[in-house]
Amino acid sequence: MRAAVVTEYGPPEVIVVTDVPDPVPGPDEVLVRVAHSAVNRADTLQRQGGYPDPRRRGHEILGLEYAGTIEAVGERVTMWQVGDRVMGIESGACNAELVATPERQVLAVPASVALADAAAIPEVFLTAWDALVVQGGLTSGRWALVHAGASGVGTAAIQIATAIGARIAVTCSAGKMTSCRELGADLVLERSPADWPAALAQAVPGGVDVVLDVVGGDEVDRNLSASRPQGTIVQVGLMGGGRTSVNLGLLLVKRLHWIGTTLRARPIEQKIEICRRFAAEVLPLFDGGALRPVIDSRYGLDDIVAAHRHMESNANVGKILLDL
Repeated sequence: MRAAVVTEYGPPEVIVVTDVPDPVPGPDEVLVRVAHSAVNRADTLQRQGGYPDPRRRGHEILGLEYAGTIEAVGERVTMWQVGDRVMGIESGACNAELVATPERQVLAVPASVALADAAAIPEVFLTAWDALVVQGGLTSGRWALVHAGASGVGTAAIQIATAIGARIAVTCSAGKMTSCRELGADLVLERSPADWPAALAQAVPGGVDVVLDVVGGDEVDRNLSASRPQGTIVQVGLMGGGRTSVNLGLLLVKRLHWIGTTLRARPIEQKIEICRRFAAEVLPLFDGGALRPVIDSRYGLDDIVAAHRHMESNANVGKILLDL
């Protein structure tokens, strides 16, 4: 099969699309013929040597999510049949024509979603829902703050908060503010160095209930100030850096919950648990019209270097897809 492989770490040009051996599914796994995949921020970090695939496969193949059809099933598989339309997350190796994955980690593509668009769902909607609702405890009537509102996770978070009746404020660059409003954000704030904390404090005087932060860096201290007492901050990424000065006094005085989380590093059973719950609670919202994939652009597998450059330019609104 053809796959996007990293043999050395560095800029986008180190990615090579080449032939590698086909994966062989285990007895509890399915083999998926990948039609579409995506580029995520984690892929750019892995390409630079900073975020390795924990499964340590023979070839270092990029890619955290896929959409396609079942090509073969292991002898103990009962949930899927050859030909089923499926999508899902993996710890890596999805920027390839085939991927083997545990059957219980696989998600059905909603009937209302075209297979060509389905790869824009798994990673970002799972991440946003897990951070805001499962770990953050966001419910109807409460306020969320999400940084990078026009990113894949951000666009998913806006829709999820709206779907459950919560209110959401987002930060983003000035050129992306209209897109966030159109998706349903209640309050759109220009990102730092603009004084978004002052604007947020004026609009939501008591502070927000849940913060989803993919940025880190200097936003961390601002998150503490923006949170209401006993609020929750869920740290999902560190695009702005992993080291900063923080007023820990606010953490104590406000009795805040500060959670660090990633999907990629979790044990398989934990991934399976969150996928099965996501299938039951979130996927029906796509067919109901409350959620939809947001796609910025598409690239062919042979153009993956350009796709990585586009991701690193921070110009995208929504997902960057790869068509295999």
